[in-house]
Amino acid sequence: MFKLHKKIIDWNGKTLELETGKIARQADAAVVVKMGGTVVLCTVVGNKKQKEGIDFFPLTVNYQEKFYAIGKIPGGFNKRESKPSEHETLVSRLIDRPIRPLFPQGFYNEVQIVCTVLSYDTDYEADILSIIGASAALTISGIPFTEPVAAARVGYIDGKFVLNPTYEETKTISDLDLIVSGTESSVLMVESAAKELSEELMLEAVMFGHKQFQPIIQAIKEFAAEVGKPAWEVSLVDNSEIDTKVKKLAEKELKAAYAETQKQARNEKIYTTEDKVIAELVTNQGLDELKVKGAFKNLQKDLVRSNILDNNQRIDGRNSKEIRNIVGEVDFLPKTHGSALFTRGETQAICVTTLGTESSEQMVENLHGLRHDRFMLHYNFPPFSVGEVGRMGAPGRREIGHGKLAFRALSAMLPSKEEFPYAIRVVSEITESNGSSSMATVCGSSMSMMAAGVPLKSSVAGIAMGLIKEGEKFSVLSDIMGDEDYLGDMDFKVAGTAKGITALQMDIKINGINEEIMKIALSQASEGRFHILGKMADAISTSRTELNENAPRITSIKIEKDKIREVIGSGGKVIRDICEKSGAEINIADDGTVKIASNNDAGTQIALNMIKGITTNPEIGDIYDGVVIKLVDFGAIISFFGVREGLLHISELTNERGSNISNFLSLGQAVKVKVISLDHRTGKVKLTLKDKPNFSDDKKSSSQESEDSTGSEDKREPREPRGEDRRESREPRGDDKRESREPRGEDRRESREPRGDDKRESREPRGESKDRDANFSRRKSGNGHKADQERTSTTEIAKKKKRFF
Repeated sequence: MFKLHKKIIDWNGKTLELETGKIARQADAAVVVKMGGTVVLCTVVGNKKQKEGIDFFPLTVNYQEKFYAIGKIPGGFNKRESKPSEHETLVSRLIDRPIRPLFPQGFYNEVQIVCTVLSYDTDYEADILSIIGASAALTISGIPFTEPVAAARVGYIDGKFVLNPTYEETKTISDLDLIVSGTESSVLMVESAAKELSEELMLEAVMFGHKQFQPIIQAIKEFAAEVGKPAWEVSLVDNSEIDTKVKKLAEKELKAAYAETQKQARNEKIYTTEDKVIAELVTNQGLDELKVKGAFKNLQKDLVRSNILDNNQRIDGRNSKEIRNIVGEVDFLPKTHGSALFTRGETQAICVTTLGTESSEQMVENLHGLRHDRFMLHYNFPPFSVGEVGRMGAPGRREIGHGKLAFRALSAMLPSKEEFPYAIRVVSEITESNGSSSMATVCGSSMSMMAAGVPLKSSVAGIAMGLIKEGEKFSVLSDIMGDEDYLGDMDFKVAGTAKGITALQMDIKINGINEEIMKIALSQASEGRFHILGKMADAISTSRTELNENAPRITSIKIEKDKIREVIGSGGKVIRDICEKSGAEINIADDGTVKIASNNDAGTQIALNMIKGITTNPEIGDIYDGVVIKLVDFGAIISFFGVREGLLHISELTNERGSNISNFLSLGQAVKVKVISLDHRTGKVKLTLKDKPNFSDDKKSSSQESEDSTGSEDKREPREPRGEDRRESREPRGDDKRESREPRGEDRRESREPRGDDKRESREPRGESKDRDANFSRRKSGNGHKADQERTSTTEIAKKKKRFF
């Protein structure tokens, strides 16, 4: 049923497999690429008929990752893959860039390439396999395609280049993450992030990668020879006659237009000339409008390129190495955390830095799992920046790609999370564009972060290089304009510091460039980068040591892991209370690191005290500032050390029983307390006042009151005959009571008379001792016998009496 064809390649000791004929057989070509546990399906479909009204090559590349490839169900409500992620968009561009230049000039048929990751192994990256698979599918499809391309990833670990390092190696130990793609003879695309590597090392890395993917190109050629489909018959229309007519009508006026150094004035003259040509050739002579417009663009291209190659004269009058005027300014916006305005010629960017806490980090879910990015850079390119009316909406592929390039350029210079525990978001608003807007973003973003107080290791600048090449003759251009980018053969962007390169991106519109051209471009870019760094230093040379007054301050402390749940509380109750009272934002990591973010020091201190109060155990003898939060009969509840609570017993305030606590303390009163007792098991704390009252006066007063109420006979000296005294003092009570209970008393006394008389005499010492102690206690507390009578119920007396007898 299946006509299966395989090609197995030994690539640096690892097996790469190309397979076709089993899956997606209705596509023009479908190749399954396998390496390790990673499997990618690459399909190609082309339209054999060209749509009317198209004067460009409509190539579409879609790269998509499926979560089932790693045995996962997508997050979110819908539980299915939706719009392309940022990573998928970037890989789609990565596949497109080396392939697009290899279609024949004038081929305007629709072509769509789809690469789907079916299985994923972190040791074998899917982006490299997707480029190889797309190239193989195009080569065997029959669609016009000049020659196969291949790609490789290059790392730099311990001073050595490494071919196709794993994802983990690239992220942790490699100083370089470079992807290079090209043909058998030349390099077509480079994308890289580096840690301040030299120009020589970067060039060596590119050539190393180019050499390493040669076996793949040879294998694709052999594979195509075995299973390739017949080539399409495509008739490319000869427009030489129209080209001649357009040149005759427009050459002189176009030369005058390109003599204008100001973009708007130049474009106005170009549009006027184009309208004149269309009116004559289309309206009057009836020629095809698209062909006439195509011929007009070709004439523009020829005039600009020849003037550069023959006269070393660029559109705005500069020579090939000259850089446009640069103006840098910081603190451009008053209420932001950090801002910069960077202007280079007719390209301008407003860059704004905002600092936040961990909760502001970008959550990303992909085949590598869930991660949080603390650094974000967003690039916006509104249509007014080029004087056009256009769509405003979600960022497109170009905006995502330019933002990611600037992100790579700056990432290596960021401080570690331990040094600077902030989330960092930089937004670049392009307000004018005439080439190199992504590199203006690098420069402006570096300046805005330094102004915000982000301790960058070094300032970062970027420059865009161009190339004009005709045969063996070429010219490398520094700081290219928009027209030079559009009409030239190369877009070569280099960003870095004074020490070395941090990002490099190259796109070629021709069949490739050689090592010599790349070497010249890197050297020239280095000169330009140093010039730009000098101009940036005029505005700001180093990061500020203090954060902007509008930025939050983050304070970090470490708590024990078993205290984390106490700080959070049930359902987050405790931490919410801390946030409400302090106005701070609090994040707690699994290792016990607590980060407190607040716009004012007072809020930070409140949160710190509350957290320390929960996590730090007070010790006996410690003294704290407290606040009365509750009054009870037996004392007061004191809040101290943040959220700790302890009991201040009334006996620590007065020696008088029955005293009211409100006579000594009030709600909300500030007190200084000392810990006198601590139950480690229950956490209960007993407190006393730091300056405890002297009770000697209270005792003296109580003694005087006792003398006044009971008379001199109650003094301590004549207490020897205690039993007699007691009987006498209680006689009225006894007589009264006995009389009221006479019927019962008499019966009971009669039945128990012999026992009562004898027993009372024999037990008198014990009874007297018991009553004497009770009486002493009453007298000491300042409460007389009468008070006892009033508070004691009849039932309690009966119980005591029964127990006594």
